[in-house]
Amino acid sequence: MEFFFIASILVLLAAVFGYINVKYLKLPNTIGLMLITIVFTLIVFGVSYFDDTLLNAEKYIISRIDFKSLLLDIMLSFLLFAGALHTNFEQLKVQRWPILAFSTLGVLASTFLVGTALYLLLPLLGLDTNYVYCLLFGALISPTDPIAVLGILKKAGVPKKLETKIVGESLFNDGVGVVVFLTIFQIADVGLETIEPSHIVMLFVEEVIGGIALGLLLGWIAYRNMKRIDDYQIEVIITLAVVMFGTFIAQQFHLSAPLAMVTAGLVIGNDRVRKNAMSHTTEEYVDSFWELIDMLLNTILFVLIGMEMLVLVYDTKYLVAGLITIPVVLIARYLSLLLPINFFKKKLDFVPKTNVVMTWGGLRGGISIALALSLTQIMNRDLFLFITYIVVVFSILIQGMSIEKLVKKLYK
Repeated sequence: MEFFFIASILVLLAAVFGYINVKYLKLPNTIGLMLITIVFTLIVFGVSYFDDTLLNAEKYIISRIDFKSLLLDIMLSFLLFAGALHTNFEQLKVQRWPILAFSTLGVLASTFLVGTALYLLLPLLGLDTNYVYCLLFGALISPTDPIAVLGILKKAGVPKKLETKIVGESLFNDGVGVVVFLTIFQIADVGLETIEPSHIVMLFVEEVIGGIALGLLLGWIAYRNMKRIDDYQIEVIITLAVVMFGTFIAQQFHLSAPLAMVTAGLVIGNDRVRKNAMSHTTEEYVDSFWELIDMLLNTILFVLIGMEMLVLVYDTKYLVAGLITIPVVLIARYLSLLLPINFFKKKLDFVPKTNVVMTWGGLRGGISIALALSLTQIMNRDLFLFITYIVVVFSILIQGMSIEKLVKKLYK
């Protein structure tokens, strides 16, 4: 009953805040919902000096929700499947090699650039921390968030070739980023000397390759069964079963559920499968169902991100560290993309200023916050959670609101 009550409150807030955004602010939902929730929480803080009823209610809701588990173990699979389902598979296929480079080498390079920079900068503020903990932060902040990116790029007018790169990278690099984070987390937890290099390689192969293989298998099974029938209701349920049971299987066998769902979504959503397995009616219902799921979970997610500011430990040094980290993360992303872009740009005819748009359009979101919440106190959790929140808020509100203007200025 408590779960239903909290879920009802979140859906009510999402509906009210979504209405305010659509009616008055007219911002992309990702930006609008997060902005309204942050303003709402700040107002609740102000009112609490006279009556703390609302503040206690909001704290109660946040305290009863395991944001990390909710996002990484449940919501992320649905959101990534929905995003992949509506991604142009043929364009993605053409751009597969740069996307692979961005989502692997790019994440690794950014992890070490951000981690090293913070290890050198934080002591200047009197915030000494272990190098491996700085690398942990680098790993959690480096992947771009597909949920934030997909919602904003649709309205930004980015050239299609470039949009495919950014969307494709974001769909895959969060799965890779989580694997990198878990690997460094294990090193930080038990010590580098106790971990064999072969174990790290096996973890990567199991999570990444295993996740993609599972997604291919699930997509193929769904395709074969949808091809044999013509009933849009059952076919919608088949896609839902792919996500729910597929996520369960991935978690049981320690495979990457995000990569499995992205792969399954791309298989089921590609034009050839649609043409051979779905009637026009089925296609409309499948798309509408997953658009609704995507919209509902997105609204709840960004309301939760706005409310997560209640769990932060406020410190002036943390705020300064967060503001310093914003340009560090942006510079690290720009540098980490340089090599892949220069290598592929002539062969695949990259549009001008690709690196600039990919750097500014590479938004951070709920995944980074969820990973930061999983840090232990010995890993400087309060510090890195605060910095993460600052970077995410800047990313979504400032970068997200200005990416359309940047695109128009560059490609007018």
